[in-house]
Amino acid sequence: MAQIVTSPKVQDPYIDALPASRTLFERARKLFPDAVTHDNRRMQPFPLYVDRADGAYKWDVDGHRYVDYWMGHGALLLGHNPPAVREAVIEQATKGTHYGACHAKEVEWGEWVCRLVPSAARVRFTASGTEATHLALRLARAFTGKRHVVKFAGHFHGWHEGLEVGVRPPYEAEAEAGQLPEVVDLVTVLPPNDIDAVRARLAIGDVAALILEPTGGHFGSVPAPASFVAALREETRKADALLIFDEVVTGFRVAPGGAQETLGITPDLTTLAKILSGGLPGGAVVGREDVLSYLATKADPAENRRTKIAHAGTFNANPISAAAGAAMLAMVADGDIIRAANQQAAKLRHGMNEILAREKIAWKIYGDHSDWKIFFGADAPPRDGADQSVAEIDWRRLDAKDATRSRALRQALILNGVDFNGARALVSPCHTDAIIDETLAAFSVAVRAMKEEGVA
Repeated sequence: MAQIVTSPKVQDPYIDALPASRTLFERARKLFPDAVTHDNRRMQPFPLYVDRADGAYKWDVDGHRYVDYWMGHGALLLGHNPPAVREAVIEQATKGTHYGACHAKEVEWGEWVCRLVPSAARVRFTASGTEATHLALRLARAFTGKRHVVKFAGHFHGWHEGLEVGVRPPYEAEAEAGQLPEVVDLVTVLPPNDIDAVRARLAIGDVAALILEPTGGHFGSVPAPASFVAALREETRKADALLIFDEVVTGFRVAPGGAQETLGITPDLTTLAKILSGGLPGGAVVGREDVLSYLATKADPAENRRTKIAHAGTFNANPISAAAGAAMLAMVADGDIIRAANQQAAKLRHGMNEILAREKIAWKIYGDHSDWKIFFGADAPPRDGADQSVAEIDWRRLDAKDATRSRALRQALILNGVDFNGARALVSPCHTDAIIDETLAAFSVAVRAMKEEGVA
């Protein structure tokens, strides 16, 4: 376990404790823009570099052990290196990594998806979640003959220009560097949870699809009420627009069938990734047979030219990801693992809010499933551990990112043997009661250090 550090100075001990990470960062600066390969891995003065991981733990290149709450950006419901997935991958690797052909594992994997996800009449695998949402928009436009898409401020659907709009403050539907304005102009960004705004936009009659994270933006950082999602189902149906659930994060985490199973609401299309592939690269679009038929080859050449969406992808349903995905979905099918993760997350949220109440720090830990999120701008400290409500907070305040506190808390926790992404974290059944106690001890020391330094 990393040594507990009680110094009120956070950044200097961080630099001193991680010389090997700092050395790798200096090498990476000569290779990668921002010295990282994913925007969310940036951190000042330099990020943590990890050497190996197992279960709830990971070890950095300096030899320190951490309780990990990144969980592979949400891809690792069972923690790092789960034996059944590892064995499936090893077995498949001995048979080959890429056949350039159809194979039995892709059929098994697809059968699991159709068995578990309510909207999955048909499946098309991709290599990532971003590819899945991109393909879903193509399908929606082909099927409806319409061009425009509606999304919500703060909801993230991958980095392609068709949906990387209005994700960050000030949430304007404006083109970023390199984006085509002609594409961005086809996207309408609406405020979350405003059904009147949705009705008004759909009434124009040119919307092909409405897409959302069904539990709310950034895995529920701004929660979406079930009543709002149900209203979206009704309104999109009236407007002949497709409803797309982006369940890249929530699929197989909220329930075996995702948020749509919990909500009892069936979208027209669903995008999946992360847990879908057992922690390996992979994604999928699933949904109605008549919509996904636009990927199918037609007998009539003229019809084929009009209605066939070309979709290739070297690593679609590759044997390694298929083996990992089939093994993972078999384990989550009865829901026991998901319920265990949810239970452990609830214990952690309760304990963290108790610490904030005791220290009189005006943050709030909240969440609904196997996660915990931090709102740094609460009006008052929690009353007790059960005080986790953020329903009354304006969505713009709730979704505001506090970079200073986020970075300081992450660094303080790293120094005390815990790592998370600075604003939200994901929990696995591997996070046992003993590990939760370890996390709470580290959190208590970290927030006290931040309080003493004046950044809490």
